[in-house]
Amino acid sequence: MTDQAPSTTKSNILLVDDDKFLVDMYAMKFQQAGFNVQACLSSADALKVLRGGFPADAVVFDLIMPEGDGFSLLETIRDEKLIPEAAKIALTNEMSEEERTKITGLGATRYIVKATMIPSEVVQSVLETIAKKKAV
Repeated sequence: MTDQAPSTTKSNILLVDDDKFLVDMYAMKFQQAGFNVQACLSSADALKVLRGGFPADAVVFDLIMPEGDGFSLLETIRDEKLIPEAAKIALTNEMSEEERTKITGLGATRYIVKATMIPSEVVQSVLETIAKKKAV
């Protein structure tokens, strides 16, 4: 087996969570893994960034946020046809099957429960999800 060199093209990731500590921590982890990161503390800010042309390969977002939750963020991304090829990954502490079904129905590619993975595992999971989306 041969080792493959990592891709020289950085993936662009949009992080959306109202918890500044978590956004900063995940931004650092993703940057260390070679991602270009745009971090937002609200859905409204994330939509401004996307409407401004940020070419996200993935959007990693929380479901529960004060200024528009993850559900409304996904609905707007879908309705405005923003980043149609990007992976949309919910990163949340919500564990209900009802919410998982709803978020998947709105176009989420993946649903990660924060408490089940350490940050480096989340980064690896996002990297794998982007690779799968690009391979299709």
